[in-house]
Amino acid sequence: MKKHTVKKGGRLALLVPLVAGLIIPATSSSVAAEEMKALRIHDIQGATHESPYANQNVKEVEGVVTYVVDKNNFYMQDLQPDDDDRTSEGILVFKKNHGLAKGNVVNVSGIVKEWVLDGYNEKLTTDLPVTEINADTGGTVTVTEKSHSLPAPVILGDAGRHIPTKIIDNDNFGSFDPKEDGIDFYESLEGMLVTAQNPKIVAPQANGELAVVTQNEGNTPFNTSGGINIAKDDYNPERILVNMGDRSFVAKSGDYFTGDISGVISYGFSNYKLLTKKEDLPTFHEGSTKPETTKIQKKDKKLTVASFNVENFSAVKTGKDSTSDEKVSRIANSIVGNLNAPDIVGLLEMQDGSGPKNDGTVDSKASAERLIKEITAKGGPTYAYTDITPEDGKDGGVPGGNIRQGFLYNPERVQLAPGKKGTATEATQYKHGQLTLNPGRIDPTNKAFENSRKPLVGQFIFNGKKVVVIGNHYNSKGGDEPLFGKHQPPTLKSEVQRLEIAQIVNHFAKNIRRDNPEANIVMVGDFNDFEFTPALQTTIGKEFTDMITKVPYEQRYTYSYQGNAQVLDHIILSDNVAKKAKVDVAHINSQFMEAHGRASDHDPVIVQFKPKKETGGYDR
Repeated sequence: MKKHTVKKGGRLALLVPLVAGLIIPATSSSVAAEEMKALRIHDIQGATHESPYANQNVKEVEGVVTYVVDKNNFYMQDLQPDDDDRTSEGILVFKKNHGLAKGNVVNVSGIVKEWVLDGYNEKLTTDLPVTEINADTGGTVTVTEKSHSLPAPVILGDAGRHIPTKIIDNDNFGSFDPKEDGIDFYESLEGMLVTAQNPKIVAPQANGELAVVTQNEGNTPFNTSGGINIAKDDYNPERILVNMGDRSFVAKSGDYFTGDISGVISYGFSNYKLLTKKEDLPTFHEGSTKPETTKIQKKDKKLTVASFNVENFSAVKTGKDSTSDEKVSRIANSIVGNLNAPDIVGLLEMQDGSGPKNDGTVDSKASAERLIKEITAKGGPTYAYTDITPEDGKDGGVPGGNIRQGFLYNPERVQLAPGKKGTATEATQYKHGQLTLNPGRIDPTNKAFENSRKPLVGQFIFNGKKVVVIGNHYNSKGGDEPLFGKHQPPTLKSEVQRLEIAQIVNHFAKNIRRDNPEANIVMVGDFNDFEFTPALQTTIGKEFTDMITKVPYEQRYTYSYQGNAQVLDHIILSDNVAKKAKVDVAHINSQFMEAHGRASDHDPVIVQFKPKKETGGYDR
């Protein structure tokens, strides 16, 4: 395990060691000998997130080695536990070249530290520390017994300790309540042996980790892929991230194990983890989850519009962050087969022709042509494509890639309304039933769009009726504090910009309705936020409907992150067409790995509706 090198505080605090297994306040020379206390692991851990003995020396703390992380780190557990479930009986020990094995009984002397383990660049400001004894500098680890049976692991769930199923933290760390707060529950087990019985996998394997749940009353019900969805008041503290270290392990939502996964509870990369070894996993079974095909079928008088984040799609075939031929084939198959070749597809994360190469290329013509050619080869229509070329390096995403929104449209059924095409910095308007620039961008020089994608607007004609489509890719959630971080509730720093963008998009769409109350308006895209959040509520306002809310709850997800299925991709319709519209999510990516055929990290969303005729004379 990598150790970061930032020094946290002094090496000594208010207490200094005196005799083996004992501590005494440095300023209390008059304290009677009977007030001295033998220190055990649960004393060091305490019923708290940070040890009451942090930065103090301890001597000859006893434990049995339960898990060897690497040559420098191991976990040990007390052989004489207390009767307080709030205090952990396990602890991490740092000792270079310790040479220990599971089952060794040891006495450890060193300094208690609260140490931030592996994490992202901002981990010192966002992540919880792990309590450890640093026995390396001036410390000792002495083996007192070569082989001892391990303590029985704590069973997680109904057969042992119930895991909180709704609350991560609701008191800003004001009280330590493992029975109610998920963040306190896992802290009360930090460093201890635990077991998840017959766990079910609720997300595709990522970074050598499996998100699982075990039998536990009150768990979020499984969605249609075998994952678990988030809700406004529930981010699923019951899901357990099992770090088994094998990034090649193939698993998807709905797969499961028969038997126990056992290991120790630790923390890293902003989450509590169950550490185990791949070779110690029980029998694995593949579940029944399969990629879906939309039930929406093409109809002559109804328009189909899809939203699809194609995850950094470019014309570049080889090299880092390139788009392989296999990916192109999968995206094309998704559009033709799983989505039944929609009339219009709002594409997100279309890169320029040179992909991630930062060579000044900005135009995406080559990337679009590559996709269209493959779609045609798969039996789909020969789509036309339109977008607005952004300014180089101004819209975020992978450096050099210049991601943008674009529209594929089937010219046999849909036409781009006549008009002058806008530029990266020109703002389109809607006047007298049409866009002043088509396609165009919404207020592209507004500071709200700094280092983010500017909304793309296109006006199309279907069966003689005009339809305005707005392609969105709101700023990412990067910079938000983690769910299980050191600040509760987490600060959502990125939300400020999304709210500003949402206000601009909603204002533009409302202005269309003011000019033309019968206008057919579709907003598609990766909004990088959930259906119940302020950014989405601001976007829809009172005049529009987020069609994802019409999807049954068990089918309502387009993305997976750290074991939580969630919605980032939305299609929003003007209320004049939303009532009779159909909506579907084709779950083909988010719950799968590339080994299963995944083509992107997002699932596409599709709607079908009959555009209204504009009786005010705007239809031509």
